[in-house]
Amino acid sequence: MTPNRIEELLKNVRTKRIAVVGDVMIDRYIWGNVQRISPEAPVPVVEVESESSRLGGAANVAHNITSLGAQSLLIGVVGSDFSGKEFCSILEHQKTSSDGIVFDHSRPTTVKTRVIAHQQHIVRIDSEEKKDVDQATEKKIMQVLECNIDSIDGIIIEDYNKGVVTKDLIVQIIALANKHAKIITIDPKYNHFFEYKNVTVFKPNTKETEEALGRKLKTEEDVIAAGKTLLEKLNAENILLTRSEKGMSLFERNGEITHIPTFARTVADVSGAGDTVIATLTAMLTSGSTVAEASLLANMAGGIVCGEVGIIPVDPAVLRATVLEQKL
Repeated sequence: MTPNRIEELLKNVRTKRIAVVGDVMIDRYIWGNVQRISPEAPVPVVEVESESSRLGGAANVAHNITSLGAQSLLIGVVGSDFSGKEFCSILEHQKTSSDGIVFDHSRPTTVKTRVIAHQQHIVRIDSEEKKDVDQATEKKIMQVLECNIDSIDGIIIEDYNKGVVTKDLIVQIIALANKHAKIITIDPKYNHFFEYKNVTVFKPNTKETEEALGRKLKTEEDVIAAGKTLLEKLNAENILLTRSEKGMSLFERNGEITHIPTFARTVADVSGAGDTVIATLTAMLTSGSTVAEASLLANMAGGIVCGEVGIIPVDPAVLRATVLEQKL
């Protein structure tokens, strides 16, 4: 990865537009400190110092894309509630369009509230509805994507098992992407794991893969066997298996297997790292990188954000500096 190559890719990405379809949410943070244990129960008492709200889930993927310099088209569902209005307000503040956001009166906006004290997570509180969206909402989502298909360079499906990414939508979106020769990448969860066939990159983590295949990945041989199995079952062009502190393993349809070590120097918070990885991976692919180059850069971007507390997007200047420092 020469200085000229990283500059070329980061320059190219500024002309790209990427659609992100999936479960959007608000990540709410309550920051404080703990000085005592409650007399009512053996739990810490958190004295609140500040509160903040940020975009999470598919919205954080879109935020990472815009942070890298590309345009994002965020397509998701929120409720007709206070949190839904807050979500759109944050989008506006970050200069991200809400044109692809569908309002559903029958469900609440997904909100994850994290309580953090002394740089440590104390508890997380989730407010959500996990049932599948109805057919009318599915149709609205597809209409947004179909109306914009000619102006986008890639599609990310970001599945958090919150009900937006249904089986029918998966089939329709992949068919649309392949019909128009668009890059399509997948960040899956367990529910629809084997529905994501014929995509550019399928990016599960170790736990998701173990659950889907029903076996543990204890050795390198186990990992290689799992990657080959997923390639065959999903007929994917590439499988990128993320392995936490062990880095990533890339399996290409041509038989190439590449193991990429982690670049995380310190791990303060892994929240949002997966979002950064799929965003960087897809952005680089649309910019003309090889899948190996895109995977390497995505791995480094994920390592960078792991060093920060809270969900933050990757900074292209920091990514560039990190790549050049590593002399890859």
